Amino acid sequence: MIVDLSKDHYDGVPVIVWFLPGRGVRSSIGCPEVVQGIEGAIGFNNAASRLYATIDLGKARVGRTRLLDDHKNPRWYESFHIYCAHMAANVIITVKFDNPIGAEVIGRAYFPVQQLLDGEEVDEWLEILNTERKPVHGHSKIHVKLQYFDVTREYNWNRGIKVTRFPGVPYTFFRQRQGCRVTLYQDCHVPDNFIPKIPLSDGKFYKPQQCWEDIFDAITNAKHLIYITGWSIYTEITLIRDRRRPKPGGDISLGELLKRKANEGVRVLMLVWDDRTSIPVLQQDGLMATHDEETANYFRGTQVNCVLCPRNPDDGRSIIQNIEIGTMFTHHQKIVIVDGELPNGDRERRRIVSYIGGLDLCDGRFDTQFHSLFRTLNTTHHDDFHQPNFTGTSIQKGGPREPWHDIHCRIEGPAAWDVLYNFEQRWRKQGVRDLLIDLRDIDNIIIPPSPVMYPDDHDTWNVQVFRSIDGGAAFGFPSAPEEAAKSGLISGKENIIDRSIQDAYINAIRRAKHFIYIENQYFLGSCFSWYSNDIKDEAINSLQLIPKELSLKIVSKIEAGERFMVYVVVPMWPEGLPESASVQAILDWQRRTMQMMYTDIIQALKVKGIMANPKEYLSFFCLGNRETKKRGEYEPFETPEPNSGYHKAQEARRFMIYVHSKMMIVDDEYIIIGSANINQRSMDGARDSEIAMGAYQPFHLCVKEPARGQVHGFRMALWYEHLGMLDNRFLQPESVECIRKVNKIGDKYWDMYSSESLIHDLPGHLLTYPIGITENGEITELPGVECFPDTKAPVLGTKSNYLPPILTT
Repeated sequence: MIVDLSKDHYDGVPVIVWFLPGRGVRSSIGCPEVVQGIEGAIGFNNAASRLYATIDLGKARVGRTRLLDDHKNPRWYESFHIYCAHMAANVIITVKFDNPIGAEVIGRAYFPVQQLLDGEEVDEWLEILNTERKPVHGHSKIHVKLQYFDVTREYNWNRGIKVTRFPGVPYTFFRQRQGCRVTLYQDCHVPDNFIPKIPLSDGKFYKPQQCWEDIFDAITNAKHLIYITGWSIYTEITLIRDRRRPKPGGDISLGELLKRKANEGVRVLMLVWDDRTSIPVLQQDGLMATHDEETANYFRGTQVNCVLCPRNPDDGRSIIQNIEIGTMFTHHQKIVIVDGELPNGDRERRRIVSYIGGLDLCDGRFDTQFHSLFRTLNTTHHDDFHQPNFTGTSIQKGGPREPWHDIHCRIEGPAAWDVLYNFEQRWRKQGVRDLLIDLRDIDNIIIPPSPVMYPDDHDTWNVQVFRSIDGGAAFGFPSAPEEAAKSGLISGKENIIDRSIQDAYINAIRRAKHFIYIENQYFLGSCFSWYSNDIKDEAINSLQLIPKELSLKIVSKIEAGERFMVYVVVPMWPEGLPESASVQAILDWQRRTMQMMYTDIIQALKVKGIMANPKEYLSFFCLGNRETKKRGEYEPFETPEPNSGYHKAQEARRFMIYVHSKMMIVDDEYIIIGSANINQRSMDGARDSEIAMGAYQPFHLCVKEPARGQVHGFRMALWYEHLGMLDNRFLQPESVECIRKVNKIGDKYWDMYSSESLIHDLPGHLLTYPIGITENGEITELPGVECFPDTKAPVLGTKSNYLPPILTT
């Protein structure tokens, strides 16, 4: 927690006292006699309205109670575990009447943060005050218990995963599972000529795996069940496209493959997000072009059970909030669950295998580590041309296509059943009827949750499943707040939420010792700490803590005199027309997030008297490609509109590689992979539904020596893909030598990408993100780079005056 002690001054300048990010505030709220005499004071006596309370740190809403009907003697008795990284003078408890549209404030109680910092439990009655900070009519009070836990006193703070008995992230719905196996995937496919020689411990070398090939085999070999969820699923794609690695029946489309399996008696259930902007009557695809109606129509009348799932709100929402959730938010989980063979070759017994990550089974996703723009338009991408960043694009007009970089994983063992349970909760909530297989009826065939690795096997994994989801999307969440808390869930206004993905990121950042490597489609949040005068924090409400946790982690390392480095890879811009209001708004939020982080870092460096480049502690990158023309390339029949962005990119032979990954690696020992972006939509829990996993290998931890297990090999393979080389300096990402090397390469590749001339292919794809940083941390344009190449889109974004922030954060 960070506390602003504004009463202390030095030479007339406010002194900010920095406390390391606290583990959190634990609080409980009771409220006897809170409303006695209030109704008369505010002239409100509506028996249909109900009471609830909120918890704020400064202007950041961090907790909310359930609704109560008892106006005269309300008692919540709710507990909260709140992660803190805020600048706040008080913990603020606000009591409100809930109305069908909006809410009416009764009053607020304040408790000074400074009085919490000794870590002792506070048990007090707080007086409820009006807007003038005077007691409300009747001198009503609220009873609270508060306790602050300093993160530096946590056992795992700054120590990584110290012991093999590490219990996992606390206060979560799913606990950590042992004895698992995890397979990590970079992109849809890895061709045989992508061969980075990456040494691991135990004398082994890292071996990349083929994602869509493995999913094809898993679906093909399933005997009892195939369960799939997706933001988008397109029936016309094929999963096998590498002519050097053919498979029997590999030319079948996904839709035909699923119908064939269903006709064989396999239970095929699909939950596909229902884009409410798609119009079945007009056969019109929605704004997101997810093919939802097309997919549903394809399977109608077949043995495949495909359900279109709108993002329904949970109870306890106002009319306006219901509309927001139903039209603005999505089901974003990408899951495939099958029954698979046992490793010992037993042909009768089966086990559960789950796939999760960032890859949807739809068009525009298939790609390799080479991310070609033009050279696969005759082959792999001729019937899968995807370019939504310009108007009027088509295969007839030619490239550049939009290359796609993504990350996915396979989970085997007990954690695979947690993914299955998530699907079952969702199906029971939104499935048309209960078609789920009761696995207890076939427990003689499908073995129950059990380890797939021996405890002493050095390749074993510990895995924990996390989610962002609420009771509007998952069946069976407890309704009582105390039961929800015991289940690792968050309660508020009759809305029960699983927000464990954000918790997992926070915990991993706080444990980190040396470095963090992030790839994500979006990077924005912690708006409570943005340094801006033209916005109100409460209007933006992008409160997720991850960016602030990262900057405070770096600050803590600077203060301790230790090296620490954070690498962040994002797309050049969010997918879509780069000049559009929505894309520009997101870039604006991203700029404010970056600026907040660099300001924190530069201030810490100044306090320590260190003259250093802040990019040697935090660096942002994007991916791009540029290709010379080769003989035999696809020749388009038409040409783009002259002087359009499409035409300019085609002439320059360049385009961004779209980063769709949702991954974080910590110290080469711990990895998070899932569907969740680093924005409020994904991390909120009550907005987009998401799923992720956090995993490590107990025999490959960063304790006395650097970790050299599969997580390390995966990061090095990603760096080989992005940088086009391996270098011994990459073995220590936290070192100044490493980040200087990476930044130098990123600068070189950006200059080659943005140059007017093209002589050779880009030797790698990692580009320095094109921003400048002032000595105070302000994000500025690079000289001569106001807009992204071949566009009229400002790099720094533009604040939208009409799009609601809830849509773009």
